[in-house]
Amino acid sequence: MSSPTGPASGLPVRMPRPRQPGRHRRPEPLAAPEGAPALVLAVPGTPSAASRSITEEIVSIARSELPGLDARIGYLDGDDAEFPSLRSVLTHAAEERTARYEQAVAVGADAKEPEGPVAVVVPLLAGPDSALLRQVRQAVMDSRVAAELTDVLGPHPLLAEALHVRLSEAGLARADRARLFTVATAADGIILASVGGEEAVQAAGITGMLLAARLAVPVMAAALDEEGAISAIAEQLRGSGSQQLALAPYLIGPEIDPALIEAAATEADCAAAEALGPYPAIGKLALAKYTTALGIAPQQTQGAQAR
Repeated sequence: MSSPTGPASGLPVRMPRPRQPGRHRRPEPLAAPEGAPALVLAVPGTPSAASRSITEEIVSIARSELPGLDARIGYLDGDDAEFPSLRSVLTHAAEERTARYEQAVAVGADAKEPEGPVAVVVPLLAGPDSALLRQVRQAVMDSRVAAELTDVLGPHPLLAEALHVRLSEAGLARADRARLFTVATAADGIILASVGGEEAVQAAGITGMLLAARLAVPVMAAALDEEGAISAIAEQLRGSGSQQLALAPYLIGPEIDPALIEAAATEADCAAAEALGPYPAIGKLALAKYTTALGIAPQQTQGAQAR
């Protein structure tokens, strides 16, 4: 029986566990700083309902990783309210920041005049594409808005993970090498398809090496936008002993017509996985570009970069 002051003598006393200092302590959740610049995804390709769905889900992932994040979408080829252009999104963000400051001054608040970039622009590209990046830079310049432009998302280990998942979803790779089972349709050679010319192929090749380590099969990059490149790589892989090939698009999705992926798979005479799309790593990588540009680092983003 317990007394008013505690348990009866001889019974164990449950004491609250003290908070652990140092690296074992659970990190405090991080929110976007007040008045932080907007994260603006620069989306290439022809605007469509499909590309909007992909980008909205990526933005949702980024917001879930950093509460309070002001995230927006600007299309390189957008021109209306449904698909706003990158230039108009940046202009609107600048106007909103100025309006907030003027309103604060009008009500007598102790407001500081806004400093630093209005937005951080993150190109929604897995790898470099000089033509599309020129479009992004031109849109930023035309907006006359103080905006910081980041690098593209890859190469990165998380993109290798995403490619692995897309291949396993299509039945073209084992989901986990540690499990002692096989997939009858698993490929023994992967064509990593990119767009953006030779620079893009080289960058894709770096992620391809990481993917090859995960799958323990050869992976070679090829350009979708170079005639004959896909079939040449397919022939090279088959010549080195691979019999069952698979095509893995090193693409987010909006930057290319899906029919080109189907045509490339036909050209290589193999099955194809889906594009990366709104895989969670894409949202985390976009956020990592943003936080690095601003010098803030959510724990989740740090973990993603470390893996």
